[in-house]
Parts: sequence; C-alpha cells; structure tokens
Amino acid sequence: MSIIGTRVPRKEAPNKVTGRARYTNDINIPGTLSAVIVPARRAHGEILSIDTTEAKKVPGVKTVITGDDLSVLTGDVTQDRPPLAKDKVRYWGEPVALVVARDESAARRAAALVKVRIKPLPAVNSIQEALAPGAPLVHEKNGDYTVATPPVYPKKKSNVADHANVKKGDIDQGMKKSDVKVTVHVSLPQIDHAAMEPRVAKAEILADGRVLIHASTQAPFEVQKLVAQYFHLNPGQVIVTAPLVGGAFGGKAAIQLEILAYIASKAVGGQMVKIVNTREEDLTMSPLGLGLEADITLGASKDGHIQAANMSFYMDIGAYTDSAPRIARAIAAQCTGPYHIANVHTDVFCVYTNHTYTTAFRGFGHMPMTFAVERAMDELARALNMDSLDLRLKNAIHIDDITPTKARLTRSNLGDLPACLKEMRRLIGWQGGRVEAVGPHRVRTQGVAAFWKTSSSPPNAVSGAIITMNSDGSVNLSTGAVEFGPGTKTTAAMILAEKLRIPLDRVFVHEDVNTSVDPEHWKTVASLSTYMVGRAVLDAANDLLRQLISLAAVVLRCAPDDLDYGDEKVFVRDDPSINIKFSDLALGYKYAEGDSIGGQLMGRGRFMIRHLNLLDQETGHGKPGPAWTVGVQAVEVEYDQETHQYRILKAATVLDAGRVINPQVATGQVMGGMNMGIGVASREGVHYGPDGEFLNPQFRSYKVMRMGEQPQQYLVEFVETPQMDSPYGARPLGEHAVLAIGAALANALSRAADTPLNTLPITPEMIWKERRARS
Repeated sequence: MSIIGTRVPRKEAPNKVTGRARYTNDINIPGTLSAVIVPARRAHGEILSIDTTEAKKVPGVKTVITGDDLSVLTGDVTQDRPPLAKDKVRYWGEPVALVVARDESAARRAAALVKVRIKPLPAVNSIQEALAPGAPLVHEKNGDYTVATPPVYPKKKSNVADHANVKKGDIDQGMKKSDVKVTVHVSLPQIDHAAMEPRVAKAEILADGRVLIHASTQAPFEVQKLVAQYFHLNPGQVIVTAPLVGGAFGGKAAIQLEILAYIASKAVGGQMVKIVNTREEDLTMSPLGLGLEADITLGASKDGHIQAANMSFYMDIGAYTDSAPRIARAIAAQCTGPYHIANVHTDVFCVYTNHTYTTAFRGFGHMPMTFAVERAMDELARALNMDSLDLRLKNAIHIDDITPTKARLTRSNLGDLPACLKEMRRLIGWQGGRVEAVGPHRVRTQGVAAFWKTSSSPPNAVSGAIITMNSDGSVNLSTGAVEFGPGTKTTAAMILAEKLRIPLDRVFVHEDVNTSVDPEHWKTVASLSTYMVGRAVLDAANDLLRQLISLAAVVLRCAPDDLDYGDEKVFVRDDPSINIKFSDLALGYKYAEGDSIGGQLMGRGRFMIRHLNLLDQETGHGKPGPAWTVGVQAVEVEYDQETHQYRILKAATVLDAGRVINPQVATGQVMGGMNMGIGVASREGVHYGPDGEFLNPQFRSYKVMRMGEQPQQYLVEFVETPQMDSPYGARPLGEHAVLAIGAALANALSRAADTPLNTLPITPEMIWKERRARS
C-alpha cells in the first residue's frame, strides 16, 4: 500500500493554520437578526408569569417568545423537553424566553429586562435525593411522554427516566464460588465538553417554505429529521449545512439551538436569525456530560479468576433525557470492561435531577463506566495481593468468549487485549505497582487500567459517498460526515486514493456538509466514521472503477477482465503499453473523427450497519455494535505525602487500532484523548449550590487542562489486529484514549496515598479529605 499507513497532514490543515477556515459564526449574511435566551435563575420552580413589556420597548427588538407560544416537546428518545420552559423550570439556566432583535447588543439589553416570576420548588440536587422516598418529582408526567426511539422504560411517579439491565449466567452461584470479594462505590460529577467553539445555529425560512439551517453540529441529517418532525415539515424542506466545527466531543450531536433558531425565524416572518452561546451559556444552558454513581462488586477465586460481577450504575442525567437511555444501554452492554466474566448482573438507571441536562460525551458513557470497573479491578488485585496488570492479563477477554449481552467475539470483531497488556508492560516499564521513595515525603508509582468499546449505534445507521471525476482525471469526494477535528475527511480521501491508486493530492474533498446535496451519514459520532464512511467510499470507488474499466474496454477493444489500472491510467494487464489515461475517460471518450461515448464518470456508494439488534428488555441480550476496540492505559506519578500534590510524569496508551490509516492523526487523537481524560480525572467537574444553582459557569472556575499542566511525556503505541470488514482493517480509535486514563491515575494515586480514591476529580484537597476520613 502506498498511502494507507503513511503520515499525512489533514486536508483542512492549511486553512486552519492560516486562519482562513470558516466556522458557522464566521459566515455573516446581511440582515441577519440575533436571538438571545433568557435563562431561569432557579433550578426548580413553577413559572407564575413572564413579563416582556419593557423588553419589547428596547429599540431594535422584533419579538419576545415564551413557552406559552409553543406546544412542542422535543427529545430524540423521550420527548420530554420544551424548547422554552413552560409552566415549570427544571434546571438553573434553562431557557424561559427568547428575544429576537436587530443585533446581539439590543437583544441582550432586552433580555435583561424580561421579568420572570418563579415559585420555588424543592430542588432535586443529587442522585440520592432523586431516589429517596417521597422525593420531589422533576417530571410529574414521567412515563406518559411520547417515546420517539424505543427502547426506554421509565418508572412512573418517580425520578427514574429509564432502566437498562444485563443478566448473564448465575450471579448467586458465581458469588458463592468466589473466595475473595470486593465492593467499590464511585462518584463522578457532571462535566462539560469544553469545545473551543461554543454552540451556534442560524435559521431562515424562504418564501417557498424551505428552511435553511446553518449549525455547528455533528449531526446535520438528524437536525433535518427532527426539525421536520417537530414542526410538521417534509424532511426535504429542511436544508442543513455544517461547515467546519470547532470541537464537539459528543456535545454537538445534541439538538437545541437549531430548534430555537427555527422558532425565532418563524416568529419574525422567516428572516435569518442566529443564536450564539456565550461560554457561560454553553456551560449552564446547553447539555453537559453525565454524572455517575456506581456500586461494583467483584468476586474471584484465590488464583485471580473473576467469577462474578454485580453492578449498579446511577446516571445523573439532569432535567431531561436527551440521549441518556442510549448511553444507559451502552454502559450495560459493556459493563464488565474487557474481561471474561461468566456471571454478571448489571442495572443502569437514568435519574432525573434539577441539574443541567446531559447528552453524549466522548466515549458515550464508557469513561465513567470504565472508571468504576477499573477501580474495582485494582481493589481486587490488592485484596488478592496480586500484580494488577497480571490480574487483567489473567481475565482478559479473548476470541470465542461472549460479551455481557451474549454477543460472540471473533478474531475480526475483537482486538487483542493480551498483546496490548504485554506491550504496556514494556512501554511504561511496569514495576508491578511498587511505591518508590524519591525524596523527602515524595514517592513515585504507576497505575494501569484497561478499556473496551463498541459503537452502540442504531441497527439501521447509514452512510453514503459520491465521487465525481474532473476533466484532468482527479476526483471530488462528497460524504455526509462532519469535520470537527478527527481528520475524517482526510481519512476518507486516503481510502479513496489508495483504492484508485492515485496520489492523495488528486482527491478533493467537500469540506462542508449540505443535506440537500451530500449523501446521508447517520451522525459523525461513536468513532464510526472511518468504518462507515470508509465502506461507502470503497463502494463508490468500485462503482467508479467499473465504469472506467467498462469504458476503457470499449476504447481499447478488449474485455474488461483483461484490464487493470494504476498511475491514473487503465491498461491491458499483459501489455501495459496499451493504455488510456483517466483524463481521457473522465467526461466520456471522444474518437478522432468526433464521435463520443460515455459521459462524466461518477461513483455512488452506500453502507448500512448490519447484524445489530436492540437489547432484550429482560436479559439485555443482543449485539449492540459491529466490533470492540480494546486497549490499556497507564500513568507514572510523583506524589507528595505531605501536601498531596502530584505530578504526572508519563501517560501511556497501547491500543489495538486494527490497521492505522494515518499514524500522524491517530497519534494526535490518542494524545489529545489522554490529555482530556486526565483533565476530567484531576480537576474538572460541575458544582451545584444547595438549591441547584450552577456555581462554576466560566473557565476561571470550571478548571480544564492548561499549558504546562500536561504530563511530562506521552507514550503511544499501536497493536494491529485487522478488523476484516473494515476499510483496510482499521478499527475505531477516536474516543478510546479518554476512557481509562482517569482510572489509571486514580489507581496510581490510591497506591501512592495508601487510600482508595473513588471520587473525581482527584485534587490534593480531595486526597487530604479521603486520608483524613480513613484515619
């Protein structure tokens, strides 16, 4: 192969590094109005009145919209969320009114004058409060809402929005057979996606009824579908464009501002209206990543073979469900981590609280789930007096094992975890978890954790690709995948260039996505784009090659089976001197005497996920995804036993990537994932006050990783076990480096501090409190 496996700069890189890249808010259209949201300043309460009188007097204000003007409920799984709060507010920062004005300044002045009277109700401020007997209900109608995308199983007259479970084997017998048992309780707060570009959307309704939406979104086709559904439009009426997106991490797969922009445009006669979140609004009003509490019990024999796992996960989903039921099933389906455990019982509960509602976050629930499982694994290793890496190696999942949902694992759909563990032993210089003194009150040690993940995509997810040839023989590639950082378009171009045997610079990709002209792609999520888009691209390339060779066979007067291609030519296999250039065929072939045949050559490709099914309600059995990526992460830390401060000296990942398409991009993805996961584990977390108020709505108080705070060294290695049904054997890897690095950090620091650290974020103050509580 000449292109696959080489280090290639991303296609969009020149425009990004020169500042020429254009994002949604960079595209200014004269006459665009601005909309500003009026947020609730209570977490839970009854709306008594919304007075817009003074706001409407502000010069430039066109209209003020409230929930009383709307009747729609939204939600891609359970339709429980009004675009603007109606009758009741359920989280601090929830939109209660929308001001539309000639510019943002006028809109913000008017928004400050909207008077919202709210009768306070007791705030449900934690999972424990939500599940307590007699707890206030966040949703009195829980269980009566329309379910748009089953399955979802709410419990009426409670704050349980959904319940997923998995049963495998006999949990009671498994525990009876266990010589050693450990139970771990973990607690993780809600977290923010912290994408560089805040969310933004624009909408316009044309005179012919078509709706134009421009949005920073990972899911333009989902925006098209849901806006049409909510407002009784034909999907073809709704045209969604998505230019380059400035980071997403799952947060821009949710649909919120797009709906509000449409509502605002409709209220002003179809004029274009834009809504741009401030950073504070992006944190407090738009969806976060979920919080989690979990209880994990593992039972093992004396020699370290795990016999049983009993697990309960409680997700703090906030005020509305959004994608939480899907995340719950993803957690349930992967609940054991990458280990073979014969007896499993897992329950996952989606719990309403009066916190900001949540959506997908990089890893789709696997990061908090992995933290819980891997902390339990280390505590089990401690109880067994066993090397924690050896414990993972002893229980690593293999081909011919079955998952918790009883999906069969094969050489193709499962990566090689034992190989990853053995490579990590070498890469990090594993010392068995030994704590070494390196100075007064300072010790150094290591921590390790493993992960796995499959996609949890719907069983009918689709992707398409269109290739057109230019007169010079170069090609244009159009797909519906959004470019927001992972190099999706570049990867697709590499797959196409490899298949057509042409230089990469002869492939031109359509960077923006437009639902009216680009083929549909489900969503750019779940680390599935290389697999799905790549399969569609290969299908389109084969279609194009059939046309090229068929036309060349006519021109060269031979059978198509006699021909091969390369170097932008089609040639006779046994005599390559008889050939014709791609450029002579691209727009059809013209004979010397003037006759012509053919026409512009274009390839069409499609792909649909196959052999997946929904999980059974009672047992959780089913196949949730096409393949499982596995890997191992580790850190080396230096810890001060007096101040409880620590430094991360090394952060390492070994991941089975199948075949690495672009090592440069893959390594960057993994390093970025480690950095993000360490940030979540060491400092990030949303804080709520006693009445549910959002306490840290800026990056001054919501802490993220900053320059100079990273590990001193990142180490990345790939194992390559090809996935047979994926383009060139590639496995998903975009999300995976965030999954277990936090658990590895907690495992290392628990050892260094000689105290179990099961709560995130792990700050020096948190370590001090845990040590003090233990003593």
